[in-house]
Amino acid sequence: MKIGIASDHGGFTIYQDLKEKLTGLGHIIVDFGNTIYNPDDDFPDYVIPLARAVAGHKVERGIAICGSGVGASIAANKVPGVRAALIHDLW
Repeated sequence: MKIGIASDHGGFTIYQDLKEKLTGLGHIIVDFGNTIYNPDDDFPDYVIPLARAVAGHKVERGIAICGSGVGASIAANKVPGVRAALIHDLW
């Protein structure tokens, strides 16, 4: 599956781990950033392009990560044709 992934500094560690795990499972990852840790970045800069790629069928699914997940979900939902939900689970 072709999966887009985006994160700001708040989710950077999870984002890096998730990219590695999904690639190991055979998925194609389209990286929308942030590719380097930057404490001054802002999630809409990465999440909006990801959401547009989902809406435009350039990726099959998208994963948007920020500190709480709320902002990334709200930003993604601003893009017509996208429905984002905040999901989480404790393992």
